[in-house]
Formats: sequence, C-alpha cells, structure tokens
Amino acid sequence: MSSSGAVIVETERVSAPNYSPLPVVISRGEGVFVFDVEGRKYLDCISAYSSLNQGHRHPRIVAALVEQAGRLTLTSRAVHNDRMGPFLAELCALARLPMALPMNTGAEAVETAIKLARKWGYRTKGVARDRAEIVVCRNNFHGRTTTIVGFSSEQQYREDFGPFTPGFKLVDFGDLDALRGAITPSTVAFLVEPIQAEAGIIVPPRGYLAAARALCRERGVLFVLDEIQTGLGRTGKMFAYEHEAGAEPDMLILGKALGGGVYPVSAVLASREIMKLLKPGDHGSTFGGNPLAAAVGIAALRVLVDEKLAERAAAHGEYLFRKLREIDAPCVAEIRGSGLLLGIEVAAAAGPARVYCERLVERGVLAKDTHEQVIRLAPPLIVERAELDWLVDQLRAVLR
Repeated sequence: MSSSGAVIVETERVSAPNYSPLPVVISRGEGVFVFDVEGRKYLDCISAYSSLNQGHRHPRIVAALVEQAGRLTLTSRAVHNDRMGPFLAELCALARLPMALPMNTGAEAVETAIKLARKWGYRTKGVARDRAEIVVCRNNFHGRTTTIVGFSSEQQYREDFGPFTPGFKLVDFGDLDALRGAITPSTVAFLVEPIQAEAGIIVPPRGYLAAARALCRERGVLFVLDEIQTGLGRTGKMFAYEHEAGAEPDMLILGKALGGGVYPVSAVLASREIMKLLKPGDHGSTFGGNPLAAAVGIAALRVLVDEKLAERAAAHGEYLFRKLREIDAPCVAEIRGSGLLLGIEVAAAAGPARVYCERLVERGVLAKDTHEQVIRLAPPLIVERAELDWLVDQLRAVLR
C-alpha cells in the first residue's frame, strides 16, 4: 500500500489544484471515525460539510444502496421508476411542503430554485419580462456555478469567471432594514441561509428569519431558504428555520445529508402553485430522481427520524458548546453556532485557523478552517458524549 505522502504527490500531479486539503489520505470510514492509509484513526468533525449527518457507511443506508443497485440504478426521467415517488412523498411529509423536484448536487438545487422563483415572478406576480430580481446576503455560499458565484461577495469566488448573470442584489445578513430597502416591485425572492456556515458559522439575530419571512409575505416576495448545510438535523432541529416560529419558507432547498453520505441527492420543495408552473421541457436532469438516489434518500430520512438525530444534535450540541466555553484560551475570540454546527473564531493575532486544524490532525481530529480565522466543528450527529469529551481535550491542548 502506498504511503500518505506518495498518494498526495501522485494526486497533486494529476488533479487540478482547486483545493488545499489537509495532509491526510483517508481510506476507510465507520460511524464518526475515518482511518488513513497507514491505519491512523481520526474523529471526523468535517462530515463532508454536513453530508455525513448519519455517519460514515450507516448500515441501513448502505444496505438500501446495495439492495437497489442489485435491481435498478438509472432510468432517466423519460420513464417513471418505482422509487422516486415514495422518496418524494416521505420528503414532502417531513418538510410539510406538498411538492418536490429532485436533483443531484446542492448547486443544482439552488439553480433550480432560482429558475422557479423567476418563473413565479413572471407568471404569477407579473414582473416585466427579464426584469426579475432576487435579494441575497453578503458572505453567502450557495454553490459554485457561474450564476451563483456571480452574486457572491467573495472576490476569489468571482475572479476571472465573469461576465455574470444579472438580477441579484446583495444585502447584509441579519439586517432587516437592508432587506426592506432592497425589495422593489421587481423582486421575486429573498434567498438566504438560516446560518451562514461557509462564512464562519454566522448566526443571525434572534427573530430575523421570522421577520424576513413576514416582510416577504407583506411585499409579495418568495422566502427561499437554502438548508443544504443546516437542514436535516444539523442545528438541533430537522430544519434550522424551526428554531423560530413563523419562519416557514415558500421554497426549501436541501442536499448533502439527503444522500446519507453515500450518494449525491438534492431537492427543492415548494407549493403546488409554484411547482405547477413548470411544464415538460422547462427543466430537467438525467440523474435527478434516479432510483438509486431515491432509495438512498428514503433510508437517509428514516435514519434521521428513527434515531432522533436532530434531538441528539440539540442535546450534544448544547453540551459541546458549554464545554468549549470552559476552555480558557486567549487565542479564542468567539464561539458560536447551533446544534452540532459550531465555529471557534481564532483571534487574528493568534494566526490563521488552518494552523490549529493541522495541529488537530496530529492529535486525531479532522476539522476544517473557513474564512481564515474560524475552526468549523460539525461531527456526525451519531457522535457520543464521551467522544465529544475527548474532542474537547484535543481542542484544549491545541488552543492553549
């Protein structure tokens, strides 16, 4: 077997350098742990950016994958398959929205939501042709397509990729007055993450989502929530908007953990009024809603519900937050988050978060830095309290 160093050298020889991964080569995963090619064990606090809420290779999800792969994997949407309908029925019931459109990746789902919002604006709201506007937030992260990076406020995400799609307005996250001032008669949607995970686990003021939703209703604008990272139990509720009464979305975007850590599955959910605006040929995906994805999606949802993973995230997240606050480390500027989505902001004078993440690797913890100064912690929701205690011990040693 090749060593980690040899694998990294060979990988970097043939792979485009669009990532700067930690110097670890993972060969196996089980539950909350992964193992490198030399057999070293790590607690996975990255969870593929919330794709592994159910843990690595959950037996029920893997069994569903294998069973379905033995019968049927792909049909395209040129015909029906016997798995997509049951999957979407369970998803719609869980999210309390009547219709869904399945896709593969989170970015595809965001693009789908943009198209739906614009079509609704023209067909239902009566916005003049090609004048629809969507309000988004600074420091957003909704994906990597050219349309999506076009409304990012992160310069690196945009550089050399223009010209960009018009029709988007940026406002500050958590600023209701800014949102109110940005809405015009041509505004069709407000697209927002309940917590800005990629931006460094930025939590908005309490009541912001419900107030934004009320404002959107008042002004005839769709309230669209991107819960690709925050949804499906991660923040201590099945969906992060459930932390506030009255924050229900008109359109909900899901992905990552919807595939149970074994397959890319995403979806957009909305009312029949919105979904029925689509006609055959308006939108599609060769792989979206394929029977393998649907079988995995059903298993992923049932594991979340049956094992009460949202409730576990709430209890364990509160415990972890409390233990982290007890760490007396001058380099820590702030700790924030919800459920098992937590960020430790390192003071700029103490160096970049990447250095601390590399030290954590040496102690058997995988955690990823984001926005230069934040260590993001997002272990699988199946994590046990004893494992969290061990994690805190490693963090205390590194941060001190």
